[in-house]
Amino acid sequence: MTTTLIGILAQVFYTARVLVQWLRSEKTKRIESPLLFWVFSMMGSMLLFAYGWLRHDFSIIFGEFLSFYIYLWNLRTQGLNRIINVPSWAVGMLYLIPVACLAYVANDIPRFAGQFLHNDAVPLHVLVWGSVGQFVYKMRFVYQWYYSHRLGKSLLPMGFWYMAVTGSLMIIVYGIYRQDWILVLGQVGIYASFRNIVIGRRQQADSPDAKNHNTQ
Repeated sequence: MTTTLIGILAQVFYTARVLVQWLRSEKTKRIESPLLFWVFSMMGSMLLFAYGWLRHDFSIIFGEFLSFYIYLWNLRTQGLNRIINVPSWAVGMLYLIPVACLAYVANDIPRFAGQFLHNDAVPLHVLVWGSVGQFVYKMRFVYQWYYSHRLGKSLLPMGFWYMAVTGSLMIIVYGIYRQDWILVLGQVGIYASFRNIVIGRRQQADSPDAKNHNTQ
């Protein structure tokens, strides 16, 4: 019961981030990257990591591990410290969470492998599919970080949304196989990803460069 509640709460935060970003983008008619998107992402990530750990689901903890530091980078870039006076020790604790998890795993690798990589409830080919889905879904944040870092500000580029749709579809298939409806329902944001693609394409079409190209 506790595991289910943690999973539901994680998806509440992830759904909230989608709604905040999507509604903001619909209002401005351009793809937005609001601070609350990253705040909710961080909170949802920690909870979903705990959920994946309790379910011995490697694909979930792998996906959350990939994006954790990128959430922190975007929070810093968005100026969270200028809005809320977060103690330096609290920020340091956040940075140490993935390190502590790795240290725990390294302390007993055979046990971790037995629980997470040789789980009888998840055949190897299904585990690979789910892990690849999580990789694609979470690598969109690596791409987002690279894109944003070059421009010096937190943005959500078009490629981010294409990767989101692809990863979401793979995770939905994985969740259905595992009968993990929390994981499946967590992908309701796929609609917002499609909408952001539409908004982004219109934004590109309305840009001065596109108009100049069309008149030549």
